[in-house]
Amino acid sequence: MKKLLLVALAAIGGLLVYRQIQADRAEQDLWTEATDSVPAGSGASS
Repeated sequence: MKKLLLVALAAIGGLLVYRQIQADRAEQDLWTEATDSVPAGSGASS
């Protein structure tokens, strides 16, 4: 029973870490988009 509890806690911890990493990555992408020096509609993309 203790092993099952430890596995469940490890899975929950892993999920929380994964969600935090995803949130940080999304925030970084948003920040990069907001501070990009090339305007989105300039046609500069290849």
